[in-house]
Amino acid sequence: MIARSSEPQSSATRNIYAFGLTSFLNDTATEMAYWVLPAFLVSLGAGPAQLGLIEGVAESVASLAKLFSGYLTDRLDRRKPLVVAGYFVANAVKPLLALVSAWWQILLIRFTDRLAKGVRGAPRDVMVAESVGKNRLGSAYGLIQSLDSAGAIAGPLIALALLQRSGVRSVFWAAAVPGALAVLVALFGIRETKRRRMHEGENENDPNPVIAPRGAPVPDGFALPGSFYVVLFAVTLFSLGNSSDMFLVMRAQNIGIPVALAPLLGLVFNLTYTLGSWPAGWLSDQFSRRGFSRRWIAAAGYLIFAGAYFVFGRAPSTLAIWCTMAVYGLYYALTQPVLKALVVETVAQQVRGRALGIYSFATSVATLAASLITGELWKHYGASRPFYVSAGLALLAAFFLLLPAGQRRD
Repeated sequence: MIARSSEPQSSATRNIYAFGLTSFLNDTATEMAYWVLPAFLVSLGAGPAQLGLIEGVAESVASLAKLFSGYLTDRLDRRKPLVVAGYFVANAVKPLLALVSAWWQILLIRFTDRLAKGVRGAPRDVMVAESVGKNRLGSAYGLIQSLDSAGAIAGPLIALALLQRSGVRSVFWAAAVPGALAVLVALFGIRETKRRRMHEGENENDPNPVIAPRGAPVPDGFALPGSFYVVLFAVTLFSLGNSSDMFLVMRAQNIGIPVALAPLLGLVFNLTYTLGSWPAGWLSDQFSRRGFSRRWIAAAGYLIFAGAYFVFGRAPSTLAIWCTMAVYGLYYALTQPVLKALVVETVAQQVRGRALGIYSFATSVATLAASLITGELWKHYGASRPFYVSAGLALLAAFFLLLPAGQRRD
């Protein structure tokens, strides 16, 4: 029997903040370890090629998990268990970095970490979309991304303080604390959302939507529109040049920035990322309400990425690197929340998980290729070449992202 939802708006708002706080704590734990990893790899006798392999393999398993998770999300009645399990596994393996003695052990830990992230991604993003109206998608994703990147500020600061007092391994042990808190917030703070079945003439922004009965199957036949594939092509092309940010850290160290300041590099770009994510998401909502596409916001982010990578290729001075890292945060702010909102609003509600899964899968596979290619280009042609290639691909992707495409009709 079909029922009307009576859940108050405050409950949906609580969900957004719960997701945001979980992301903040989880990213604090992640970034504490992430920015010292290149130096730790070097201490174990590894270099750019091993870094490329580790990040590439990690992203490849994440891509498969995202694809599977996306399809599963559209068929599950309860998505919260997938989300909580993803946060639990990722934060259970991070402290194990303190015990490793060879670079291949780091590969296994990153493999597990990215697998867990891939599993939780699509159900989390669909639950966020179900917690707000369509005209607030950008703001919701932007707020969560701001809190996520705020954790990416706290993480490097904590790591920096720990490095002044003790070694790298202590940073990995300390990451267990915010990681455990993230799991607890996800478990007790996030509320399950209900899968909806759209009916002819129904408005997605209806505050009292029709809810599908528990266990009802997801209807078949909802094809992904051409506008989705235009976005997918542009983002995939861009991702072929978007290798792991660890190469930026390695490049900075290559031109004279000390290893001890590596976490500070993360702080610099994440500060811009944090301050810019919510405004960028809000701005994309305003564009959408006035009949403009969110694509313009994302394309601007790609242009900023191109400029940042060009500067890293030339590496004129350490000051230029520091300034560019700050500007680089704007690329993330203008693309991460905005592209999620763009994907969600482009497809029918019943296939949001599938669309997000395909989107994440395609970009992750391309990122795998990007990390491997960057490692090999660096090894055979020097440090500058891979950054120039990435800048060129970003310019092409911005062009394709702005090509006209029909909008989805509900």
